[in-house]
Amino acid sequence: MIDHDGLFKKLLQNFFPEFIELFFPDISNYWQRDSIQFLPQEIITDIIDGEKKIVDILVQALFQNQEKLFIIHLEHQSYTPKVFNQRMFLYYIDLYKEYRLPIYPIVIYSHDAPLTQEPSSFQIDFPGWTPLKFEYRVVQLNQLDWQNFVNTTNPVACALMSKMRMRAEDRPTVKLLSLQLLTSLGLNAAQIELISGFIGTYLKLNETEEAEFQEQIATIEPKQQEQVMEIVTDWMERGMEQGMQREAASLVLRQLNRRFGNLSTQQQEQIQGLPTQRLEDLGEALLDFTSTADLENWLSEGN
Repeated sequence: MIDHDGLFKKLLQNFFPEFIELFFPDISNYWQRDSIQFLPQEIITDIIDGEKKIVDILVQALFQNQEKLFIIHLEHQSYTPKVFNQRMFLYYIDLYKEYRLPIYPIVIYSHDAPLTQEPSSFQIDFPGWTPLKFEYRVVQLNQLDWQNFVNTTNPVACALMSKMRMRAEDRPTVKLLSLQLLTSLGLNAAQIELISGFIGTYLKLNETEEAEFQEQIATIEPKQQEQVMEIVTDWMERGMEQGMQREAASLVLRQLNRRFGNLSTQQQEQIQGLPTQRLEDLGEALLDFTSTADLENWLSEGN
Protein backbone atom coordinates (compact mmCIF):
# COMPACT_ATOMS: atom_id res chain seq x y z
CA MET A 1 0.00 0.00 0.00
CA ILE A 2 1.21 3.49 -0.87
CA ASP A 3 1.34 5.95 2.03
CA HIS A 4 -0.16 8.82 0.00
CA ASP A 5 -0.45 11.21 2.93
CA GLY A 6 3.12 10.53 4.02
CA LEU A 7 4.52 11.12 0.53
CA PHE A 8 2.59 14.35 0.00
CA LYS A 9 3.37 15.74 3.44
CA LYS A 10 7.06 15.07 2.97
CA LEU A 11 7.04 16.78 -0.43
CA LEU A 12 5.05 19.79 0.75
CA GLN A 13 6.99 20.24 3.98
CA ASN A 14 10.30 20.22 2.12
CA PHE A 15 9.13 22.49 -0.70
CA PHE A 16 6.39 24.55 0.92
CA PRO A 17 7.40 27.98 -0.48
CA GLU A 18 7.67 26.44 -3.95
CA PHE A 19 4.18 24.96 -3.60
CA ILE A 20 2.75 28.35 -2.67
CA GLU A 21 4.61 30.14 -5.47
CA LEU A 22 3.34 27.59 -8.00
CA PHE A 23 -0.35 27.60 -7.12
CA PHE A 24 -0.94 30.72 -5.01
CA PRO A 25 1.17 33.60 -6.32
CA ASP A 26 -1.21 35.98 -4.54
CA ILE A 27 0.28 34.81 -1.23
CA SER A 28 3.78 35.19 -2.66
CA ASN A 29 2.99 38.85 -3.29
CA TYR A 30 2.25 39.65 0.34
CA TRP A 31 4.13 37.21 2.58
CA GLN A 32 7.68 37.40 3.89
CA ARG A 33 9.03 34.20 2.40
CA ASP A 34 11.85 33.83 4.91
CA SER A 35 9.48 34.21 7.87
CA ILE A 36 7.63 30.91 7.47
CA GLN A 37 7.52 28.60 10.46
CA PHE A 38 5.86 25.18 10.70
CA LEU A 39 3.52 24.89 13.66
CA PRO A 40 2.85 21.70 15.65
CA GLN A 41 0.16 19.44 14.23
CA GLU A 42 -3.18 20.11 15.87
CA ILE A 43 -5.46 17.28 17.02
CA ILE A 44 -9.09 18.30 16.58
CA THR A 45 -11.89 16.30 18.21
CA ASP A 46 -15.29 16.07 16.54
CA ILE A 47 -17.60 15.57 19.51
CA ILE A 48 -20.62 14.59 17.40
CA ASP A 49 -18.79 12.02 15.24
CA GLY A 50 -16.56 10.95 18.12
CA GLU A 51 -13.45 11.13 15.95
CA LYS A 52 -10.07 12.78 16.36
CA LYS A 53 -8.54 14.40 13.29
CA ILE A 54 -4.94 15.53 12.89
CA VAL A 55 -4.42 18.69 10.85
CA ASP A 56 -1.93 17.99 8.05
CA ILE A 57 0.21 21.13 7.72
CA LEU A 58 0.09 24.47 9.54
CA VAL A 59 2.49 27.24 8.57
CA GLN A 60 2.83 30.65 10.16
CA ALA A 61 4.18 33.62 8.20
CA LEU A 62 4.47 37.39 8.34
CA PHE A 63 2.80 39.84 6.00
CA GLN A 64 5.27 41.97 4.04
CA ASN A 65 6.38 45.15 5.79
CA GLN A 66 4.24 44.29 8.78
CA GLU A 67 4.72 42.60 12.11
CA LYS A 68 1.40 40.85 11.60
CA LEU A 69 1.14 37.07 11.38
CA PHE A 70 -1.18 34.82 9.41
CA ILE A 71 -1.54 31.05 9.07
CA ILE A 72 -1.76 28.76 6.06
CA HIS A 73 -3.67 25.55 6.74
CA LEU A 74 -3.02 22.84 4.13
CA GLU A 75 -4.85 19.51 3.90
CA HIS A 76 -4.04 16.67 1.50
CA GLN A 77 -6.74 14.24 0.38
CA SER A 78 -6.04 11.11 -1.69
CA TYR A 79 -9.76 10.31 -1.91
CA THR A 80 -13.06 12.21 -1.73
CA PRO A 81 -14.61 11.84 1.74
CA LYS A 82 -18.21 12.89 2.33
CA VAL A 83 -18.90 16.40 3.64
CA PHE A 84 -15.22 17.29 3.60
CA ASN A 85 -16.20 20.92 3.04
CA GLN A 86 -17.90 20.81 6.45
CA ARG A 87 -14.76 19.35 8.00
CA MET A 88 -12.67 22.20 6.56
CA PHE A 89 -15.08 24.68 8.14
CA LEU A 90 -14.81 22.94 11.53
CA TYR A 91 -11.02 22.93 11.23
CA TYR A 92 -11.14 26.66 10.56
CA ILE A 93 -13.25 27.35 13.63
CA ASP A 94 -10.98 25.36 15.95
CA LEU A 95 -7.79 26.80 14.49
CA TYR A 96 -9.08 30.36 14.72
CA LYS A 97 -10.09 29.80 18.34
CA GLU A 98 -6.57 28.50 19.02
CA TYR A 99 -4.54 31.18 17.21
CA ARG A 100 -6.85 34.20 16.64
CA LEU A 101 -5.01 34.92 13.38
CA PRO A 102 -6.14 35.17 9.74
CA ILE A 103 -6.12 31.66 8.24
CA TYR A 104 -5.70 30.78 4.56
CA PRO A 105 -7.21 27.28 4.07
CA ILE A 106 -6.09 25.03 1.18
CA VAL A 107 -6.92 21.48 0.12
CA ILE A 108 -4.88 19.50 -2.40
CA TYR A 109 -6.68 16.51 -3.93
CA SER A 110 -4.53 13.76 -5.47
CA HIS A 111 -7.14 11.10 -6.31
CA ASP A 112 -7.31 9.73 -9.86
CA ALA A 113 -11.10 9.43 -9.87
CA PRO A 114 -13.72 10.79 -9.91
CA LEU A 115 -12.90 13.62 -12.29
CA THR A 116 -15.75 15.80 -11.08
CA GLN A 117 -14.69 19.09 -9.53
CA GLU A 118 -14.46 19.08 -5.74
CA PRO A 119 -16.31 21.74 -3.70
CA SER A 120 -14.45 24.76 -2.39
CA SER A 121 -16.99 26.14 0.05
CA PHE A 122 -19.37 25.31 2.86
CA GLN A 123 -22.47 27.29 3.61
CA ILE A 124 -25.47 27.35 5.92
CA ASP A 125 -28.75 28.41 4.38
CA PHE A 126 -32.14 29.54 5.54
CA PRO A 127 -35.03 30.37 3.23
CA GLY A 128 -34.04 33.67 1.62
CA TRP A 129 -30.87 34.04 3.69
CA THR A 130 -27.34 32.62 3.84
CA PRO A 131 -25.87 33.58 7.23
CA LEU A 132 -22.62 31.76 6.54
CA LYS A 133 -20.50 31.01 3.49
CA PHE A 134 -17.01 29.66 4.18
CA GLU A 135 -14.59 29.34 1.26
CA TYR A 136 -11.25 27.63 0.86
CA ARG A 137 -8.80 27.12 -2.00
CA VAL A 138 -8.57 23.83 -3.87
CA VAL A 139 -5.78 22.27 -5.96
CA GLN A 140 -7.31 19.24 -7.68
CA LEU A 141 -4.55 17.49 -9.59
CA ASN A 142 -6.78 15.43 -11.88
CA GLN A 143 -8.24 18.73 -13.13
CA LEU A 144 -4.81 20.00 -14.20
CA ASP A 145 -3.07 19.22 -17.50
CA TRP A 146 0.56 18.14 -17.07
CA GLN A 147 1.53 19.92 -20.30
CA ASN A 148 0.88 23.29 -18.67
CA PHE A 149 3.60 22.61 -16.10
CA VAL A 150 6.32 20.85 -18.08
CA ASN A 151 8.37 24.04 -18.59
CA THR A 152 7.87 25.32 -15.04
CA THR A 153 11.17 25.41 -13.17
CA ASN A 154 9.63 24.46 -9.87
CA PRO A 155 10.38 21.21 -7.98
CA VAL A 156 6.75 20.85 -6.87
CA ALA A 157 5.55 21.03 -10.48
CA CYS A 158 8.19 18.46 -11.38
CA ALA A 159 6.82 16.04 -8.77
CA LEU A 160 3.10 16.69 -9.14
CA MET A 161 2.99 16.26 -12.92
CA SER A 162 2.97 12.53 -12.16
CA LYS A 163 -0.51 12.92 -10.60
CA MET A 164 -2.03 15.33 -13.12
CA ARG A 165 -4.40 14.55 -15.97
CA MET A 166 -2.70 12.64 -18.79
CA ARG A 167 -3.54 10.16 -21.51
CA ALA A 168 -2.40 6.60 -20.90
CA GLU A 169 -0.05 6.79 -23.90
CA ASP A 170 1.64 9.88 -22.44
CA ARG A 171 2.86 8.18 -19.27
CA PRO A 172 6.41 7.33 -20.51
CA THR A 173 6.77 10.85 -21.91
CA VAL A 174 5.60 12.51 -18.69
CA LYS A 175 8.03 10.41 -16.69
CA LEU A 176 10.97 11.31 -18.91
CA LEU A 177 10.12 15.03 -19.07
CA SER A 178 9.69 15.11 -15.28
CA LEU A 179 13.14 13.61 -14.82
CA GLN A 180 14.66 15.97 -17.37
CA LEU A 181 13.15 18.90 -15.50
CA LEU A 182 14.45 17.46 -12.23
CA THR A 183 18.04 17.37 -13.52
CA SER A 184 17.82 21.06 -14.44
CA LEU A 185 16.68 22.43 -11.07
CA GLY A 186 20.05 22.48 -9.29
CA LEU A 187 18.79 20.53 -6.27
CA ASN A 188 20.94 18.65 -3.78
CA ALA A 189 21.11 14.85 -3.68
CA ALA A 190 18.52 14.46 -0.91
CA GLN A 191 16.03 16.72 -2.72
CA ILE A 192 16.55 14.84 -5.98
CA GLU A 193 15.97 11.53 -4.18
CA LEU A 194 12.74 12.86 -2.64
CA ILE A 195 11.26 14.09 -5.92
CA SER A 196 12.49 11.20 -8.04
CA GLY A 197 11.01 8.79 -5.51
CA PHE A 198 7.70 10.62 -5.76
CA ILE A 199 7.74 10.37 -9.56
CA GLY A 200 8.76 6.73 -9.43
CA THR A 201 5.92 5.89 -7.05
CA TYR A 202 3.17 7.48 -9.12
CA LEU A 203 4.48 6.71 -12.60
CA LYS A 204 5.24 3.01 -12.35
CA LEU A 205 5.40 1.83 -15.97
CA ASN A 206 4.32 -1.52 -17.34
CA GLU A 207 6.64 -3.50 -19.62
CA THR A 208 5.47 -1.82 -22.83
CA GLU A 209 5.65 1.66 -21.31
CA GLU A 210 9.10 0.94 -19.89
CA ALA A 211 10.38 -0.07 -23.35
CA GLU A 212 9.07 3.20 -24.79
CA PHE A 213 10.59 5.14 -21.89
CA GLN A 214 14.00 3.61 -22.58
CA GLU A 215 13.68 4.42 -26.30
CA GLN A 216 12.90 8.04 -25.48
CA ILE A 217 15.87 8.31 -23.13
CA ALA A 218 18.13 7.31 -26.02
CA THR A 219 16.99 10.37 -28.02
CA ILE A 220 17.88 13.10 -25.51
CA GLU A 221 21.11 15.07 -25.20
CA PRO A 222 23.99 12.85 -23.90
CA LYS A 223 24.79 14.81 -20.73
CA GLN A 224 21.16 14.90 -19.63
CA GLN A 225 20.77 11.27 -20.67
CA GLU A 226 23.54 10.37 -18.24
CA GLN A 227 21.87 12.35 -15.43
CA VAL A 228 18.48 10.73 -16.06
CA MET A 229 20.01 7.26 -16.19
CA GLU A 230 21.78 7.92 -12.89
CA ILE A 231 18.38 8.60 -11.26
CA VAL A 232 16.84 5.51 -12.89
CA THR A 233 19.76 3.34 -11.75
CA ASP A 234 19.36 4.70 -8.21
CA TRP A 235 15.68 3.68 -8.33
CA MET A 236 16.65 0.18 -9.36
CA GLU A 237 19.25 -0.14 -6.60
CA ARG A 238 16.83 1.12 -3.97
CA GLY A 239 14.18 -1.25 -5.28
CA MET A 240 16.60 -4.18 -4.99
CA GLU A 241 17.56 -3.16 -1.44
CA GLN A 242 13.91 -2.89 -0.44
CA GLY A 243 13.20 -6.26 -2.02
CA MET A 244 16.05 -7.87 -0.06
CA GLN A 245 14.81 -6.26 3.16
CA ARG A 246 11.23 -7.50 2.60
CA GLU A 247 12.48 -11.01 1.81
CA ALA A 248 14.66 -11.10 4.94
CA ALA A 249 11.80 -9.81 7.13
CA SER A 250 9.43 -12.42 5.72
CA LEU A 251 11.91 -15.23 6.42
CA VAL A 252 12.53 -14.12 10.02
CA LEU A 253 8.80 -13.75 10.71
CA ARG A 254 8.11 -17.25 9.39
CA GLN A 255 10.79 -18.65 11.68
CA LEU A 256 9.48 -16.78 14.73
CA ASN A 257 5.85 -17.67 14.04
CA ARG A 258 6.81 -21.33 13.71
CA ARG A 259 8.59 -21.29 17.09
CA PHE A 260 6.25 -19.10 19.14
CA GLY A 261 2.97 -18.91 17.24
CA ASN A 262 1.65 -15.72 15.70
CA LEU A 263 3.41 -12.59 16.93
CA SER A 264 1.51 -9.44 17.87
CA THR A 265 0.87 -6.83 15.20
CA GLN A 266 3.26 -4.46 16.96
CA GLN A 267 6.06 -7.06 16.98
CA GLN A 268 5.52 -7.84 13.31
CA GLU A 269 5.63 -4.16 12.38
CA GLN A 270 8.83 -3.68 14.41
CA ILE A 271 10.51 -6.56 12.62
CA GLN A 272 9.32 -5.46 9.18
CA GLY A 273 10.85 -2.04 9.85
CA LEU A 274 14.33 -3.39 10.69
CA PRO A 275 17.16 -2.79 8.18
CA THR A 276 18.55 -5.81 6.36
CA GLN A 277 21.65 -6.18 8.56
CA ARG A 278 19.58 -6.14 11.76
CA LEU A 279 17.26 -8.78 10.28
CA GLU A 280 20.25 -10.99 9.56
CA ASP A 281 21.39 -10.51 13.17
CA LEU A 282 17.91 -11.41 14.40
CA GLY A 283 17.89 -14.51 12.20
CA GLU A 284 20.94 -15.77 14.12
CA ALA A 285 19.84 -14.58 17.57
CA LEU A 286 16.40 -16.19 17.43
CA LEU A 287 18.02 -19.64 17.52
CA ASP A 288 18.75 -19.00 21.20
CA PHE A 289 15.30 -17.55 22.07
CA THR A 290 13.13 -19.64 24.39
CA SER A 291 10.11 -17.28 24.48
CA THR A 292 8.75 -14.08 22.99
CA ALA A 293 10.19 -12.28 26.03
CA ASP A 294 13.65 -12.95 24.57
CA LEU A 295 12.47 -11.38 21.31
CA GLU A 296 11.13 -8.32 23.16
CA ASN A 297 14.44 -7.91 25.00
CA TRP A 298 16.41 -8.23 21.76
CA LEU A 299 14.24 -5.63 19.99
CA SER A 300 14.46 -3.19 22.92
CA GLU A 301 18.25 -3.54 23.11
CA GLY A 302 18.52 -2.32 19.54
CA ASN A 303 16.63 0.94 20.22
